[in-house]
Amino acid sequence: MSQAIYQIDAFTDRPFAGNPAAVCVLAEAREASWMQHVANEMNLSETAFVVRRDDGFDLRWFTPAAEVDLCGHATLASAHLLWEIDLLKPGQEAVFFTKSGRLTARQHGGRIVMDFPAEPDAETAPPDGLTAALGVAPRYVGRNRMDVLALLESDEAVRTLHPDMNLLARIDTRGVIVTAPSDDEGYDFVSRFFAPRYGIAEDPVTGSAHCCLGPFWHRQWGKATLVGYQASARGGVVHVEVAGDRVLLGGHAVTVMRGALVDFGR
Repeated sequence: MSQAIYQIDAFTDRPFAGNPAAVCVLAEAREASWMQHVANEMNLSETAFVVRRDDGFDLRWFTPAAEVDLCGHATLASAHLLWEIDLLKPGQEAVFFTKSGRLTARQHGGRIVMDFPAEPDAETAPPDGLTAALGVAPRYVGRNRMDVLALLESDEAVRTLHPDMNLLARIDTRGVIVTAPSDDEGYDFVSRFFAPRYGIAEDPVTGSAHCCLGPFWHRQWGKATLVGYQASARGGVVHVEVAGDRVLLGGHAVTVMRGALVDFGR
């Protein structure tokens, strides 16, 4: 029996931009090794696996190399798909049970808004090799349970950064976020995200990184509502609202491909 699979561009309102994620809605849970093989075959930054349950949906995320604890763009893609294929009614809340607890998504103002845990950073000494890997000395370095955050001098410094991926992969972290205030009046800050240790050289748009970026920029400016631009080659926009120990992440999504896996595993 074949397994339907979809590719969805998240944090964008047009195809071939934002961050692509693959999504499989499974009839029943599958073993982690099978899901990892599928994620490796898809070779996208994330592949999401969704299984319906009485009170919502179980949701797991895999990079080509490993399962991760939190992923924003693949959650956005999953919610978008559930409404699109009528597993959720228009206006009905999507409820996901994940390694990072209960997450929700809703349709609001033409966007999908997700309720995620805030993941604030704490200031730390730069990890060994960080400056060499980035090729610039950060103005500030912080860390949360998943990632390292590096504040750079300017918007231009973020956009033109060419890190050494081999050196970056030696740092014991899921990923490295670089950020600076935006020069574009339409955005509050810019960022990029690198995770070579997890098989992702540069992630196009990283929702979970904004669980850190939102609280960080809220501390700098006192603004609870922010708009971030992730300045990868594809680019994407994330609307952020900091609400205590939660962060609301808003964005659009576009389905670009529908297909089926030939299920050799059964």
